[in-house]
Amino acid sequence: RRRGRNCMPFRKNTTYSKHSTHASRSAHARGERLFRNYDTTAIQPKQSKAPVVVTVVVLIILVVVLAVFAVSGLRSAVLGEVDVIDSSQTATVVVPEGAGAQAIGKLLVEAHVVKSAGAFADAVRSMNAASSLKPGTYVIAGQTPISDIVAQLQRGPVVGKVLVREGVTLSQIADAVQESSKGSISAKDFLAAAGNIPRIASKFPLINDMKVQSLEGLLFPKTYPVTPDTTAEQLVDSMVKQFVDEFTTLNITLPRQRGLSAYDVVKLASIIEKESDEKHRPTVASVFYNRLAKHMKLQSDATVAYVVGHNPTPQDVKTPNPYNTYFIDGLTPTPICAPSLASLQAACEPEATPFLFFYFAKDAQGVMQYHFSETYEQHQKTYR
Repeated sequence: RRRGRNCMPFRKNTTYSKHSTHASRSAHARGERLFRNYDTTAIQPKQSKAPVVVTVVVLIILVVVLAVFAVSGLRSAVLGEVDVIDSSQTATVVVPEGAGAQAIGKLLVEAHVVKSAGAFADAVRSMNAASSLKPGTYVIAGQTPISDIVAQLQRGPVVGKVLVREGVTLSQIADAVQESSKGSISAKDFLAAAGNIPRIASKFPLINDMKVQSLEGLLFPKTYPVTPDTTAEQLVDSMVKQFVDEFTTLNITLPRQRGLSAYDVVKLASIIEKESDEKHRPTVASVFYNRLAKHMKLQSDATVAYVVGHNPTPQDVKTPNPYNTYFIDGLTPTPICAPSLASLQAACEPEATPFLFFYFAKDAQGVMQYHFSETYEQHQKTYR
């Protein structure tokens, strides 16, 4: 109750005596018995829930990480990544007609390509490839993932390899394809596939940007496998894709500064390919750049040879044609061959020289020697 003006002040009630007496000790004992069974949780300090939340979060993260590792391990086992023999050796495996996944797996184990036939069969099932494995002779590199081996068996055995050499023409590549594929892709079909520029340009933006009329010079020198199922279009696409992949690594800043397009770079590189050896590509490139800068004709015998099909005679050089750089100004309408990466690099990064003339010939020991000159008079003296 309230304390009024006329009320006596409250006295402080002392529960327990300050002096230990029999009465006070009895009161203490009664208090302990009385409060022992009381529920005091409501008046106890509340503990923070943060430690519990943190513990739960940590446990959840741990479960997720363990699950990821488990799934990754299962995937590796299914695709055979953990069952591949750790070897750099290649193996030849002959898959007979009608062999199933388990039988092929045993052959791969015997060839020391994989550790487990079961893992190979599991991979075949997971990739739904059981009905598409093809018989034949396969060369399989060591450490090849089982998923890649299954894909290789789906593609079929390699029946040949087409080697596109540096400096060859489109027609020469077509002949090589027919020979290497044992006739499964004829030269005629290959040339027809290579001549479908709209289809190729639609697949490769770089080719579309170059606005080419021919794939001459755009089929990159390399060895390409051919299987029984390989089509002329697929082979052409593989060669063009390789060219695009290689060309996009080049720095064409300098050619652009000199007024050359990306397609011009390929044209120039093809001439460099025919007019130089490994040691002199950048120097030969400098000569052509210097002549272009001075609006001089390139006067390359190689461009004339592209038309006449042999080392040009004096009469050939005097005969006008679109590729005769003794008559036309600037570069040829198309490249004259498939340039190597080294020639493409030389066309992008020529040596800085004052040379305007060069010729090459074998010396007394049969070694090809290159001679460069700044003036026509020096060139004449050196040539003699």
